[in-house]
Amino acid sequence: MPLLPWSEELVLGVEVIDRTHREFVDLLARCEASTDAELPAAWSELVAHTADHFGREDDWMEATGFAAVNCHSGQHRMVLQVLQDGVRMAAEGKLEPVRQMVRELAIWFPQHSATMDAALAQHLMKVGYDDTTGEVTRPEALPKQPITHCGTSVCS
Repeated sequence: MPLLPWSEELVLGVEVIDRTHREFVDLLARCEASTDAELPAAWSELVAHTADHFGREDDWMEATGFAAVNCHSGQHRMVLQVLQDGVRMAAEGKLEPVRQMVRELAIWFPQHSATMDAALAQHLMKVGYDDTTGEVTRPEALPKQPITHCGTSVCS
């Protein structure tokens, strides 16, 4: 069984987010199960997926009232930098640090999803954001001031 199996606890209720998160969990499991020969390619695929995943979430935040310097986007930048360092290490044959990143991601992701991503999902539903068209159907629900935190009650 993978370190982070997909479960209903990871479902946030926004189909595009849930689908992307499931893909992330599946790619992480693939990295975990990879042989040394397979790991560099599997890791690169996970990192490319994650860059796209984070980029879309950052775009949604920008379109719906989050400040560019909000802590959710900041966490995305930091995590992605570490993951990209892993691509370099894997290419150099330094696989143990990459395997450690896999283990750490399995711990980090559920917490990130349950807090920052859950708050984003609720915000997107509240403002009626359509990820296909980019339309906000309830503009009156947009924040009056840009959100600089992650959007949860535990973050300020």
